Amino acid sequence: MSWLFGGNKQTTKEEDLKQTLGFDPAQVSDVSSIINSPGVFDASRLHPLAGLDKGVEYLDLKDEQLNDIEGSKGLIPSRSWTDDLCYGTGAVYLLGLGLGGAYGFQEGVKNLPKNAPPRLQLNTILNHMTKRGPFLGNSAGVLALTYNMIDSSLDYFRGVHDDFNSLGAGAIAGALFRSSAGLRPMAYSTALMTGAAGAWCGVKHLLK
Repeated sequence: MSWLFGGNKQTTKEEDLKQTLGFDPAQVSDVSSIINSPGVFDASRLHPLAGLDKGVEYLDLKDEQLNDIEGSKGLIPSRSWTDDLCYGTGAVYLLGLGLGGAYGFQEGVKNLPKNAPPRLQLNTILNHMTKRGPFLGNSAGVLALTYNMIDSSLDYFRGVHDDFNSLGAGAIAGALFRSSAGLRPMAYSTALMTGAAGAWCGVKHLLK
């Protein structure tokens, strides 16, 4: 009659609990007996979603191979064009954001209202920083993104990473950046970006 009162169900639950925990809870007297029980810390008994029974494969980090294009292993070796695109664009954006914020801070200090309360002075400085910082950061980020895409494309088609690719990418990126403003602004932008690319090539050669 034990089946009528649920005796078998209780026994089944106890067996399932014992199999899940790896030890019999009824035989536990203190914490040390749990720790010393065999199989308690078996990774295969943990939740299957953890995947620990297959080993900690997600901690096996293997660096990707460096780019094998001629001339790519210079001052800052790259793994691929996506590596240059992400790190190069991010670094230039942060640099532009910092320089623009510093310029906006200086501009805000010079334009402080006379006899203004401290809160108004702080607001004036912050307004100038948020005006100059994001503008210069966004502009520098767009230029760096375009430059890196063109530079990586030239590397792929020419099969070599050299100064000519950098200078050409700088000129094309500068021309595209100001192409909608007319010929003169486009020419200025082209000259500035070519000069910046040439300066970067010079820095790489000096620090080799």
